[in-house]
Amino acid sequence: MDYCDVVARKGDGDPARKITETTLSLLESEGYDAVQLRRVARIAQVSLTTVYKLYPTRDELVLAAVAQWMATNTYTRLDPPGVDESLADVLKRVTRYVFEPWERHPRMLAAYSRARSGPGGQRLDAQGFAAVLPAVGTMFASLDEEYAADLALVLTNMVYALLGRFANGDLEITEILPALERAIGRLTQNNAPFAAAAERTAGADATPFEWVSGFSSPYTPGAEADGP
Repeated sequence: MDYCDVVARKGDGDPARKITETTLSLLESEGYDAVQLRRVARIAQVSLTTVYKLYPTRDELVLAAVAQWMATNTYTRLDPPGVDESLADVLKRVTRYVFEPWERHPRMLAAYSRARSGPGGQRLDAQGFAAVLPAVGTMFASLDEEYAADLALVLTNMVYALLGRFANGDLEITEILPALERAIGRLTQNNAPFAAAAERTAGADATPFEWVSGFSSPYTPGAEADGP
C-alpha cells in the first residue's frame, strides 16, 4: 500500500475529511508550500471539483486543516485554576499546554503562523482564546482591571512576535516556551529590586547593554546588516 492509499483510507467515505487529512499529512511532512489543490485532490483520491467546492482557495483549505489539527492536538482539555495555583503558575501551565504540542510538530506551527496571517486567520485567534479563557478568565477577573489588560496585551503581542521570528527562521521553536515563561515571571513578580540594581550600576562605568538574538522582537535586529 503506497502513501496515497494510506492517506485516502484515513478519511474513507468522507471527502471533506479525506481532503483535510491529506492536507495535514502534507503540512507535517513537507510544509505549507507543498499544499496545492490539484495535488491534494490526487492524493486524497477525490475530484478537483470536489476540493474547490469545499475549499475554494488554498488559504481556506489550510485554515480548515490547521483548525482541525488544533482542536485535536492543542486545544483538547484545559483545567481551571487550582486553589493553590498562583497567577504565574496558571499562565505558565496554559502556555505549556498550548506550545508543547507545537514543539513536537514545528511544521504545523509554521503553517499556523502563515494561516493566521492570511484571509480569515482571525478564526484561529478566536479558537485559541475560546480554549484558554475558561482556564484564565476567572483568575484575570480577580485582578486589577488595568493590570489584567496590560498583562494580556503584553503576552499576546509577545506570542505573535515570537511566532513571527520562528516563521522568519531566526528563532528555534524550543526557544519560544522558555521566553514566554521568563516573561510571565517578570510580569508577575516584584521587579523593583532589579530596577534598583540597574540604577546603582548606571553611569560612566556601567557595562554597555548588548542586544542579543534571543530578544523577543518580530525580526532579529540588524539582520539586514550583512545584506547588499
